[in-house]
Amino acid sequence: MKVSDHLVQKILARKKLNGDLFFDKAKMEVFVTGLYHLLFLPQQINTEEQMQKDFDGLKKTLFELILNISDHDKNLAQKETDNFFLALPDIFNSLVLDAESILEFDPATESLAEILLSYPGFFATYVYRISHQLWIQQVKVLPRVISEYAHSRTGVDIHPGAEIGSHFFIDHGTGIVIGETAVIGHHVKVYQGVTLGALSVAKELANQKRHPSIEDHVIIYSGATILGGNTTIGKDSIIGGNVWITQNVPANSLVYNKSEIKIKDNGPLPESLTFVI
Repeated sequence: MKVSDHLVQKILARKKLNGDLFFDKAKMEVFVTGLYHLLFLPQQINTEEQMQKDFDGLKKTLFELILNISDHDKNLAQKETDNFFLALPDIFNSLVLDAESILEFDPATESLAEILLSYPGFFATYVYRISHQLWIQQVKVLPRVISEYAHSRTGVDIHPGAEIGSHFFIDHGTGIVIGETAVIGHHVKVYQGVTLGALSVAKELANQKRHPSIEDHVIIYSGATILGGNTTIGKDSIIGGNVWITQNVPANSLVYNKSEIKIKDNGPLPESLTFVI
Protein backbone atom coordinates (compact mmCIF):
# COMPACT_ATOMS: atom_id res chain seq x y z
CA MET A 1 0.00 0.00 0.00
CA LYS A 2 1.44 3.37 -1.01
CA VAL A 3 1.63 6.37 1.30
CA SER A 4 -1.34 8.68 0.83
CA ASP A 5 -0.99 11.39 -1.79
CA HIS A 6 -2.27 13.92 0.75
CA LEU A 7 0.59 13.17 3.15
CA VAL A 8 3.18 13.34 0.35
CA GLN A 9 1.84 16.71 -0.78
CA LYS A 10 1.82 18.01 2.78
CA ILE A 11 5.44 16.93 3.34
CA LEU A 12 6.57 18.53 0.08
CA ALA A 13 4.81 21.78 0.96
CA ARG A 14 6.51 21.87 4.38
CA LYS A 15 9.93 21.24 2.83
CA LYS A 16 9.47 24.14 0.44
CA LEU A 17 8.83 26.58 3.32
CA ASN A 18 12.49 26.69 4.30
CA GLY A 19 14.03 24.90 1.38
CA ASP A 20 16.41 27.76 0.64
CA LEU A 21 18.14 27.27 4.02
CA PHE A 22 19.04 23.60 3.58
CA PHE A 23 22.50 22.45 2.51
CA ASP A 24 24.63 19.33 2.42
CA LYS A 25 25.64 18.61 6.04
CA ALA A 26 28.23 16.10 4.88
CA LYS A 27 29.96 18.88 2.96
CA MET A 28 29.88 21.01 6.12
CA GLU A 29 31.62 18.24 8.08
CA VAL A 30 34.25 17.94 5.35
CA PHE A 31 34.93 21.66 5.65
CA VAL A 32 35.15 21.65 9.47
CA THR A 33 37.39 18.60 9.75
CA GLY A 34 39.43 19.52 6.67
CA LEU A 35 40.20 22.99 8.03
CA TYR A 36 41.15 21.53 11.43
CA HIS A 37 43.54 19.06 9.82
CA LEU A 38 45.08 21.74 7.64
CA LEU A 39 45.59 24.13 10.56
CA PHE A 40 46.88 21.69 13.15
CA LEU A 41 47.75 18.20 11.93
CA PRO A 42 50.66 17.04 9.74
CA GLN A 43 49.85 16.47 6.09
CA GLN A 44 51.38 13.86 3.81
CA ILE A 45 52.89 16.66 1.77
CA ASN A 46 53.85 19.70 3.86
CA THR A 47 54.75 22.37 1.30
CA GLU A 48 53.46 25.90 0.81
CA GLU A 49 52.18 24.98 -2.64
CA GLN A 50 50.20 22.01 -1.33
CA MET A 51 48.79 24.04 1.55
CA GLN A 52 47.62 26.74 -0.86
CA LYS A 53 45.88 24.08 -2.93
CA ASP A 54 44.22 22.69 0.19
CA PHE A 55 43.09 26.17 1.24
CA ASP A 56 41.67 26.75 -2.24
CA GLY A 57 39.66 23.54 -1.90
CA LEU A 58 38.29 24.62 1.47
CA LYS A 59 37.42 28.07 0.11
CA LYS A 60 35.48 26.39 -2.68
CA THR A 61 33.60 24.19 -0.20
CA LEU A 62 32.67 27.13 2.04
CA PHE A 63 31.60 29.16 -0.98
CA GLU A 64 29.26 26.36 -2.07
CA LEU A 65 27.79 26.03 1.42
CA ILE A 66 27.09 29.75 1.71
CA LEU A 67 25.81 29.90 -1.87
CA ASN A 68 23.10 27.36 -1.04
CA ILE A 69 21.71 29.49 1.80
CA SER A 70 22.06 32.94 0.22
CA ASP A 71 19.54 32.66 -2.64
CA HIS A 72 22.42 31.56 -4.87
CA ASP A 73 23.88 35.05 -4.77
CA LYS A 74 27.42 34.39 -5.99
CA ASN A 75 28.68 37.85 -5.08
CA LEU A 76 27.42 37.54 -1.50
CA ALA A 77 28.76 34.00 -1.14
CA GLN A 78 32.17 35.07 -2.41
CA LYS A 79 32.22 38.10 -0.13
CA GLU A 80 31.42 36.07 3.00
CA THR A 81 33.91 33.35 2.04
CA ASP A 82 36.64 35.95 1.57
CA ASN A 83 35.75 37.64 4.86
CA PHE A 84 36.02 34.34 6.72
CA PHE A 85 39.47 33.56 5.33
CA LEU A 86 40.64 37.12 6.00
CA ALA A 87 39.74 36.51 9.66
CA LEU A 88 41.40 33.09 9.74
CA PRO A 89 44.88 34.31 10.88
CA ASP A 90 43.34 35.84 14.02
CA ILE A 91 41.26 32.71 14.64
CA PHE A 92 44.37 30.56 14.30
CA ASN A 93 46.35 32.76 16.70
CA SER A 94 43.54 32.55 19.28
CA LEU A 95 43.42 28.77 18.99
CA VAL A 96 47.19 28.49 19.46
CA LEU A 97 46.82 30.42 22.72
CA ASP A 98 43.96 28.13 23.77
CA ALA A 99 46.08 25.04 23.12
CA GLU A 100 49.09 26.49 24.93
CA SER A 101 46.89 27.29 27.92
CA ILE A 102 45.82 23.65 28.12
CA LEU A 103 49.43 22.51 27.88
CA GLU A 104 50.47 24.91 30.63
CA PHE A 105 47.78 24.09 33.17
CA ASP A 106 46.62 20.51 32.55
CA PRO A 107 48.92 18.06 34.36
CA ALA A 108 47.42 15.19 32.38
CA THR A 109 48.87 16.28 29.04
CA GLU A 110 52.48 16.03 27.95
CA SER A 111 52.46 17.62 24.49
CA LEU A 112 50.59 19.84 22.06
CA ALA A 113 50.27 16.82 19.78
CA GLU A 114 48.22 15.04 22.45
CA ILE A 115 45.91 18.05 22.75
CA LEU A 116 45.46 18.46 19.01
CA LEU A 117 44.82 14.75 18.43
CA SER A 118 42.63 13.86 21.39
CA TYR A 119 41.23 16.73 23.45
CA PRO A 120 37.49 17.20 22.83
CA GLY A 121 37.55 20.52 24.68
CA PHE A 122 40.05 21.97 22.25
CA PHE A 123 38.15 20.68 19.22
CA ALA A 124 34.94 22.20 20.62
CA THR A 125 36.77 25.51 21.10
CA TYR A 126 38.05 25.34 17.51
CA VAL A 127 34.55 24.77 16.18
CA TYR A 128 33.23 27.60 18.35
CA ARG A 129 35.80 30.04 17.00
CA ILE A 130 35.09 29.31 13.33
CA SER A 131 31.31 29.23 13.83
CA HIS A 132 31.47 32.51 15.80
CA GLN A 133 33.21 34.20 12.88
CA LEU A 134 30.44 33.11 10.52
CA TRP A 135 27.89 34.20 13.13
CA ILE A 136 29.25 37.76 13.32
CA GLN A 137 29.26 37.81 9.51
CA GLN A 138 25.52 37.04 9.80
CA VAL A 139 25.72 33.94 7.63
CA LYS A 140 22.38 32.16 7.99
CA VAL A 141 21.96 28.76 9.65
CA LEU A 142 25.46 27.47 8.88
CA PRO A 143 27.10 28.60 12.17
CA ARG A 144 24.42 26.81 14.21
CA VAL A 145 24.81 23.60 12.24
CA ILE A 146 28.59 23.76 12.61
CA SER A 147 28.30 24.25 16.38
CA GLU A 148 25.89 21.32 16.63
CA TYR A 149 28.46 19.16 14.85
CA ALA A 150 30.89 19.86 17.70
CA HIS A 151 28.12 19.14 20.20
CA SER A 152 27.47 15.74 18.67
CA ARG A 153 31.19 14.87 18.61
CA THR A 154 32.29 16.23 21.98
CA GLY A 155 29.25 16.73 24.19
CA VAL A 156 30.11 20.45 24.42
CA ASP A 157 27.32 22.82 23.35
CA ILE A 158 28.59 26.36 22.69
CA HIS A 159 26.28 28.73 20.85
CA PRO A 160 28.21 30.56 18.09
CA GLY A 161 26.84 33.87 19.34
CA ALA A 162 28.69 33.64 22.66
CA GLU A 163 31.74 35.87 23.14
CA ILE A 164 34.80 34.03 24.47
CA GLY A 165 38.21 35.58 25.12
CA SER A 166 41.69 34.17 24.65
CA HIS A 167 43.41 31.32 26.54
CA PHE A 168 40.09 29.49 26.96
CA PHE A 169 40.47 26.11 28.65
CA ILE A 170 37.77 23.42 28.60
CA ASP A 171 38.74 20.42 30.73
CA HIS A 172 36.99 17.13 29.89
CA GLY A 173 34.05 19.07 28.47
CA THR A 174 31.14 16.62 28.42
CA GLY A 175 27.86 18.35 29.25
CA ILE A 176 29.07 21.96 29.03
CA VAL A 177 26.40 24.39 27.77
CA ILE A 178 27.24 28.01 26.93
CA GLY A 179 24.34 30.15 25.75
CA GLU A 180 24.07 32.65 22.93
CA THR A 181 24.60 35.88 24.88
CA ALA A 182 27.19 34.62 27.35
CA VAL A 183 30.33 36.75 27.59
CA ILE A 184 33.54 35.06 28.78
CA GLY A 185 36.79 36.88 29.43
CA HIS A 186 40.41 35.79 29.08
CA HIS A 187 42.15 32.89 30.86
CA VAL A 188 38.89 31.23 31.91
CA LYS A 189 38.79 27.51 32.77
CA VAL A 190 35.54 25.53 32.55
CA TYR A 191 35.05 21.93 33.64
CA GLN A 192 32.52 19.28 32.59
CA GLY A 193 28.81 19.75 33.19
CA VAL A 194 28.91 23.56 33.55
CA THR A 195 25.88 25.51 32.33
CA LEU A 196 25.97 29.22 31.46
CA GLY A 197 22.28 29.60 30.79
CA ALA A 198 19.23 31.84 30.87
CA LEU A 199 16.76 32.32 33.69
CA SER A 200 13.91 32.44 31.19
CA VAL A 201 13.50 31.03 27.69
CA ALA A 202 10.61 33.30 26.70
CA LYS A 203 10.72 34.04 22.96
CA GLU A 204 10.18 37.77 23.49
CA LEU A 205 13.58 37.92 25.26
CA ALA A 206 15.43 36.71 22.15
CA ASN A 207 17.11 40.08 21.54
CA GLN A 208 18.14 40.68 25.15
CA LYS A 209 21.21 39.50 27.05
CA ARG A 210 19.97 36.33 28.70
CA HIS A 211 23.19 34.58 29.74
CA PRO A 212 25.87 35.44 32.32
CA SER A 213 29.17 37.25 32.01
CA ILE A 214 32.38 35.63 33.25
CA GLU A 215 35.32 37.94 33.84
CA ASP A 216 39.05 37.17 33.43
CA HIS A 217 40.89 34.38 35.26
CA VAL A 218 37.78 32.63 36.56
CA ILE A 219 37.65 28.87 37.20
CA ILE A 220 34.26 27.12 37.08
CA TYR A 221 34.27 23.56 38.38
CA SER A 222 32.10 20.66 37.26
CA GLY A 223 28.34 20.80 37.52
CA ALA A 224 28.09 24.52 38.29
CA THR A 225 25.02 26.31 36.92
CA ILE A 226 25.19 30.07 36.38
CA LEU A 227 22.07 31.74 35.02
CA GLY A 228 20.83 35.13 33.90
CA GLY A 229 21.87 38.00 31.68
CA ASN A 230 22.45 40.29 34.66
CA THR A 231 24.69 37.78 36.44
CA THR A 232 28.42 38.54 36.45
CA ILE A 233 31.18 36.42 37.96
CA GLY A 234 33.98 38.78 38.99
CA LYS A 235 37.57 38.27 37.92
CA ASP A 236 39.89 35.85 39.73
CA SER A 237 36.94 34.00 41.29
CA ILE A 238 36.64 30.26 41.81
CA ILE A 239 33.20 28.67 41.40
CA GLY A 240 32.97 25.29 43.09
CA GLY A 241 31.22 22.23 41.75
CA ASN A 242 27.42 21.86 41.69
CA VAL A 243 26.63 25.40 42.80
CA TRP A 244 23.58 27.31 41.51
CA ILE A 245 24.19 31.03 40.91
CA THR A 246 21.70 33.67 39.79
CA GLN A 247 23.31 36.77 41.28
CA ASN A 248 26.54 38.72 40.91
CA VAL A 249 29.70 37.33 42.45
CA PRO A 250 32.37 39.90 43.42
CA ALA A 251 35.94 39.61 42.18
CA ASN A 252 38.30 37.29 44.07
CA SER A 253 35.41 35.21 45.47
CA LEU A 254 35.27 31.53 46.35
CA VAL A 255 31.78 30.06 45.92
CA TYR A 256 31.04 26.50 47.01
CA ASN A 257 28.44 24.17 48.47
CA LYS A 258 28.99 22.75 51.93
CA SER A 259 27.85 19.14 51.81
CA GLU A 260 27.58 16.55 54.56
CA ILE A 261 28.78 13.01 54.02
CA LYS A 262 27.44 10.22 56.21
CA ILE A 263 29.05 6.80 56.21
CA LYS A 264 26.91 3.88 57.36
CA ASP A 265 28.29 1.56 60.00
CA ASN A 266 27.63 -2.19 60.12
CA GLY A 267 24.52 -1.88 62.24
CA PRO A 268 20.92 -2.29 61.01
CA LEU A 269 19.56 0.30 58.59
CA PRO A 270 17.19 2.94 59.93
CA GLU A 271 13.57 1.97 59.42
CA SER A 272 13.11 4.79 56.88
CA LEU A 273 15.70 3.18 54.58
CA THR A 274 14.34 -0.35 54.63
CA PHE A 275 11.26 0.17 52.48
CA VAL A 276 10.59 -1.94 49.39
CA ILE A 277 9.02 -0.78 46.14
